[in-house]
Amino acid sequence: MTISSEATADEATSVLDDSKLRDAIGKRDRPGAPGPLSASFTFGWRAMLKIKHVPEQLFDVTMFPIMFTLLFTYLFGGALEGSPTEYIQVLAPGILVQTVVFITMYAGMGLNNDIKKGVFDRFRSLPIWRPAPMVGLLLGDAVRFVLASLVVLTLSLIIGFRPEGGVLGVAAGIALTIVFAFSISWIWTLLGLVMRTPEAVLNTAMTVLFPVIFASNIFVNPDTMPGWLQTVVDLNPITHLTSAVRGLMGTGAETSDLIWVFASSAALIAIFAPLTMRRYSRL
Repeated sequence: MTISSEATADEATSVLDDSKLRDAIGKRDRPGAPGPLSASFTFGWRAMLKIKHVPEQLFDVTMFPIMFTLLFTYLFGGALEGSPTEYIQVLAPGILVQTVVFITMYAGMGLNNDIKKGVFDRFRSLPIWRPAPMVGLLLGDAVRFVLASLVVLTLSLIIGFRPEGGVLGVAAGIALTIVFAFSISWIWTLLGLVMRTPEAVLNTAMTVLFPVIFASNIFVNPDTMPGWLQTVVDLNPITHLTSAVRGLMGTGAETSDLIWVFASSAALIAIFAPLTMRRYSRL
């Protein structure tokens, strides 16, 4: 009798606890699905947390800009502009563009690494806006772009850079660079979905970026180049981006350079964003 009574009491308690649990769950309003902005910012915050736990990822954002700025200023400044102080007035906006554009390749590497670990299989099963993981990844990279820009500008100011455009001109130059970087990042995200390893993404991106960066007006005046190379430089979007950033930080940007930057950015997004999402949906 005692055992039977205890069993009955335990069953009654269990039923009571279950009913309380059902009532608590049933009375609570079901949360709505996150919107596109909310989901994208959440994945952007995830990218920031990855940096928090692996701070070595910031090495390319801090040390490389410092090394490039110091090396090019003091190695080539005297030969190209007569003195490092004069050269840094031309070089600082260019180094800013170079640094941010180079950093864009890490979006594809990080994406490829997440895919290999199976993380994106979980993301694709969530009831969220489908492009959110991609957009969030690029939003997280935008923070890296800003940090790299601040590192370049701070060091440049220390060694003699004096932007005539003031704070607003500098802010506009950084914003324009980030807009272009966001658009070119879609190329590397597509490669991140297609390539087999992060190293393959890195090697491909470096192969593309090196000639694009150096066949521009970042380091030297194109007027000293052969005619055929000047044509290549003039058609290079990096050339127009660099000229626009120099203008914004200086006495004013040419309208044609701004049009080139916005048109090329829009074209890159229009071409590679749909291709990236189409490939992403087939994973």
